[in-house]
Amino acid sequence: MNKIKILWADDEIDLLKPHIIFLEQKGYEIVAVTSGNDAIEEAQTQDFNIIFLDEKMPGISGLEALIAIKKFLPDIPIVMVTKTEDEFVMDDAIGSQISDYLIKPVNPKQLWLTVKKHVDTKRLVSEKITSLYQQDFRELSMMLNDNLGTEAWKELYKEIVRWELELEKSQDSNMKDILVNQKADANNKFFKFVQENYKNWIQDPDSAPLMSNKLMVRKALPLVNKGKPVYFILIDNFRFDQWKMIQPLMTDKFKLIDEDMYYSILPTATNYARNAIFSGFMPSEIDKNYPGKWIYDEEKGSKNQHEEAYIVDYLKRLRKIAKVSYNKITSLEAGKRLPETVRNTNADLNVIVYNFIDLLSHVRTEMEIIKELAEDETAYRSLTYSWFKHSHLYEALTEIANTDCYVVLTTDHGSIRVKRPSKVVGDRNTTANLRFKQGKNLNFNPKEVLYVKNPIDIKLPQPSLSSSFIFAPEDYYFIYPNNYNQFANFFENTFQHGGVSMEEMLIPIIIFENK
Repeated sequence: MNKIKILWADDEIDLLKPHIIFLEQKGYEIVAVTSGNDAIEEAQTQDFNIIFLDEKMPGISGLEALIAIKKFLPDIPIVMVTKTEDEFVMDDAIGSQISDYLIKPVNPKQLWLTVKKHVDTKRLVSEKITSLYQQDFRELSMMLNDNLGTEAWKELYKEIVRWELELEKSQDSNMKDILVNQKADANNKFFKFVQENYKNWIQDPDSAPLMSNKLMVRKALPLVNKGKPVYFILIDNFRFDQWKMIQPLMTDKFKLIDEDMYYSILPTATNYARNAIFSGFMPSEIDKNYPGKWIYDEEKGSKNQHEEAYIVDYLKRLRKIAKVSYNKITSLEAGKRLPETVRNTNADLNVIVYNFIDLLSHVRTEMEIIKELAEDETAYRSLTYSWFKHSHLYEALTEIANTDCYVVLTTDHGSIRVKRPSKVVGDRNTTANLRFKQGKNLNFNPKEVLYVKNPIDIKLPQPSLSSSFIFAPEDYYFIYPNNYNQFANFFENTFQHGGVSMEEMLIPIIIFENK
């Protein structure tokens, strides 16, 4: 490993010889100069990790040297080491992006700790995170070998997401690979857990965790008529790790009062899960109670066009009197109008459906340039954060934060990056989704699917008596035999939804109130 190299400019550098010797004994290389001009020249000709500058030197000042160096080395840490305690000098230094400010006399350990803070931090943080994950790895592995229940699976997934985000700060690629494998093992066991229990959850709701069709009545509607409006914001296709990315932006404006997950119903797809949320019914119950409104997968037409009517009817069934506002954002123009819309609303329940991440996921599949921007989970999270921070939704939330209100932030399902193709044969009316298929006479590898012969068993609509469903587990995706290799390569590493994975089914439900 190369030595850390320090440039130190001070017109009394000879008096600082003991400090230089101390730092050299700690393994650092020091280049000492006596003027600001010399500091600029050295910084232009050599590579340094950190620069110490005195403020008062012959010729140009330390501040002037700082400004000049920052023009060609904007990211290098620069520390002022000076006798000057004038506030305006400190303010100018801070405004010029100084990294630290030390008042003479300084002792050698101060300098040493400053170097560690600004140069060694990434390495030290990386080493600490690696050490902590190594300890937690064993605990997570033990948890995976337990007979986990619905709540324990949520806690396990939260821990995995936490380590995904923590290990992004680490330089240890081996630990990241270990976590990837541990997450894959968790998804394998999660699939088996769902496979064993899902039918019973649907047929015996008392045994079920919180699921899509009970989300509104359990989480959002109890807040209505409590004296302040409720904003129910659903970001389509929004994963728990993406929530953790934007959490600081939300908690900067709102007080977090509940962070939880719930289980999306199957298929983890918009037309099934979101209709269940807003109606309070399972899909087959929607088909029964609203004749003609359920659009089957193979049929043309919008499959989520009745959401507002479902919400209004849901409230009537519950005998809950509330004024409802409903806005679905699926275009740039609709997004631009959203901040003004929330300013002018006087509804008790304000529902906002924001369809960006789902669009991003589908566009990423089709466009090579977007594939590069979101080539893995880290990039996908980063892109979500960047979008949210600059979105009209965040602008609207800034408006909402100025009112006395509750905010419920959630989604209808998540998505998973698919890696393993699984061959499926079906007739021409078989659904096109890569993570689930509904059709007649499906032919598939039984080891690579969750098979539901009778959709009514899990309260899914059945367009014909011979129709069945299959769901992809873990990171599998369904491909037809025709042009198999071409399509397998095309869809590999894209983000898909509809199947059974922690990322798709264990999704965020967060409640805030204004500060």
